[in-house]
Amino acid sequence: MNERRILVVAHAKRPDTVDAALRVIDALHQAGAVPVLAAPDREELSDVDARFAEIAQLGEDVAAEDLELAIVLGGDGTILRAAELVRDSGAPVLGINMGHVGFLAEIDRDDMDAAVHRVIARDYEVEERMALSVRVKDVEGTVVYETWALNEATVEKASRERMIEVVIEIDGLPLSSFGCDGMVVSTPTGSTAYNFSAGGPVIWPTVEAIAVVPLSAHALFAKPLVVGPEASVAIEMLERTSGTGILWCDGRRSHDLPPGARVIVRRSSRPVRLARLHPTAFTNRLVRKFQLPVAGWRGAS
Repeated sequence: MNERRILVVAHAKRPDTVDAALRVIDALHQAGAVPVLAAPDREELSDVDARFAEIAQLGEDVAAEDLELAIVLGGDGTILRAAELVRDSGAPVLGINMGHVGFLAEIDRDDMDAAVHRVIARDYEVEERMALSVRVKDVEGTVVYETWALNEATVEKASRERMIEVVIEIDGLPLSSFGCDGMVVSTPTGSTAYNFSAGGPVIWPTVEAIAVVPLSAHALFAKPLVVGPEASVAIEMLERTSGTGILWCDGRRSHDLPPGARVIVRRSSRPVRLARLHPTAFTNRLVRKFQLPVAGWRGAS
């Protein structure tokens, strides 16, 4: 029988996360599975507890494509990092929330032991979330950078004092040009992240769509847009712009954008796979995350 290799993603910044990682690794060992750590996590955790140095290392002892699943101890930022680690493997990601209520984490840390046992029993479902494919072309039309995003791709001004001038294109047709601080192109998963802060719409995960939201635009028609999942969204840095820009994807991967650069965002052919132990209504997640007032609700008629 082939060994089961499960990635554990955690960092050493919080003692409770370190303790949780040890508990998860011990449970995996007892079940005959092989726990795996990414190199940066293994190094940082080993500085705190020498036992982590004995754990298999991703990319050296275990290949990404051999992973069955990733167990993530942390918040949404750690889950985004885990999604990056398993991007080429297709392994689902199970988030165990160690801090504030997140939108991507499946359960809270109080349920961690039960969650690990269910992982070992393969008692979970996999939910696919739409991701974005992102390309950057230079002024000659040559692709100079390619990446992806689960939450959002943002084009932002590189310096505080200068805005950027952009033209927005949808499905190969120009829509509008204006000066702004930036543009956010978001998935439904990312609609409660940067998109939300920028005044964009909250999109239920079951809806397949792409949100396009300007940041501090100097224009009459610069409203949040919601386009279909197969739409192509392009943002061109006008050559007359006085400032340079920068592309950020999920706040983790970046690329400089000189005047004339063009960013093309489409639906990725590869979704991000999230492991789910029990369904939680997205409405309840919103109420918990933002502490929304629901007093007085009498129930569905």
